[in-house]
Amino acid sequence: MLDPDLAKMYDTETKYINRAVKHNKPRFPEDFVLQLSAQEYEDLKFQFGTSNIGSVGRRFLPNVFTEQVIAMLSAVLQTNIDIEVSIRIMKVFVRMRQLLITSATLYCHLDRLEIK
Repeated sequence: MLDPDLAKMYDTETKYINRAVKHNKPRFPEDFVLQLSAQEYEDLKFQFGTSNIGSVGRRFLPNVFTEQVIAMLSAVLQTNIDIEVSIRIMKVFVRMRQLLITSATLYCHLDRLEIK
């Protein structure tokens, strides 16, 4: 999830999400928080067909956060909305994982039927 999207969900500014992560480094290892390269960012903007997705006023390339960051943010951010949003996002990740597993199982069944 891109940092501006996460900030929007938490009803805050991107800089506050990134600041919370920066000031709590032990909770956010490098494999939890990734920064897009310039090329990845350009590709992403091209994919969305816009030149300024979340980039108005940006001085740095966007960060991309993994599912684990959401769990850690709930420990760092302490307002009621932060906790509620973290729970909602975690539920979405769980649901996405369930859909992927279901899709993979269905694909295997279809593949076996084709072989027969």
